[in-house]
Amino acid sequence: MKFVSLLISSAFLLSAASAFAAPTAQQNKMGDCNKQATAKALKGEDRKKFMSECLKAAPAAEAKAPAAAAAPAADAKKLAPKDAMKACATASKGKKGAEHKQFMSDCLKAGGPANMAK
Repeated sequence: MKFVSLLISSAFLLSAASAFAAPTAQQNKMGDCNKQATAKALKGEDRKKFMSECLKAAPAAEAKAPAAAAAPAADAKKLAPKDAMKACATASKGKKGAEHKQFMSDCLKAGGPANMAK
């Protein structure tokens, strides 16, 4: 009997944990479309039509960025995070404050200084 209770409580905890998981891309898109509809003060049929069209549209990030610009250079290889941190720090010599912070952020996102756009 205790085993059954333990099994049921475990299943409940797992289902509860998934309810607090990070939102999916579709949920984020729904939220963005909802904010846009609210900003435009749309109501009733106009809101339904707008939401439908908005949700069918490609995500804004994909629509704005061309595929070639989003991908790093083909000959450049992404470094492991630890190696990228070392290489970026070395390449950032001489930069201070906000300039250093921005360079490090961009460099780590690119996977190393060799992958950064010139």
